[in-house]
Amino acid sequence: MATGLLGGSFDPVHLGHLIAADRAAEALGLDRVRFVPCARQPLKALGPVAAARHRLAMLQLAVAAHPGFGVEPLELERPGPEPSYTVDTLRVLRARCPGERLVLLLGADAAVDLPRWHAVDEVARLAEVAALTRPGAPEIRTDLVRHVVATPAIEISASDIRARCLAGKSIRYLVPDAVAAYIEQNGLYR
Repeated sequence: MATGLLGGSFDPVHLGHLIAADRAAEALGLDRVRFVPCARQPLKALGPVAAARHRLAMLQLAVAAHPGFGVEPLELERPGPEPSYTVDTLRVLRARCPGERLVLLLGADAAVDLPRWHAVDEVARLAEVAALTRPGAPEIRTDLVRHVVATPAIEISASDIRARCLAGKSIRYLVPDAVAAYIEQNGLYR
């Protein structure tokens, strides 16, 4: 069994996330991809705008129709105010699934920052690291990345989606319909 792990704040999850995960699964021969929403990212100055429960619910809605996609809420369930360190998540998942091939899927920007991560050498021992690149992405210059997967240049960002919601503009075709409905029903990003 080969499982890809795609972490992030997913605030909100959008079609760019889903397309990148699908391309990575195809290119790397992954049986499934688990989206791992973080509680708090240590390398980001500002936390997510939507509460964790909303981000989790939106992810569950977004992946429901894809048989190979799922959500791993481990980081949201971790107690305490500490940041979400990928190494802690990988330790738990490795113990839970000792014989499984784990592939950590990183966007190109995150892959560039990889050498600054907490316990990065252990991260690379616990899982293969794959960088998801797109045209114009920064060049990956670390031996910690074992795979590079080209993904299409899709100019969708969560910050733009939040700004569009705040301005009362449409987010159609940027997020799955079920996610757009959830955002509207819960008054998120307003």
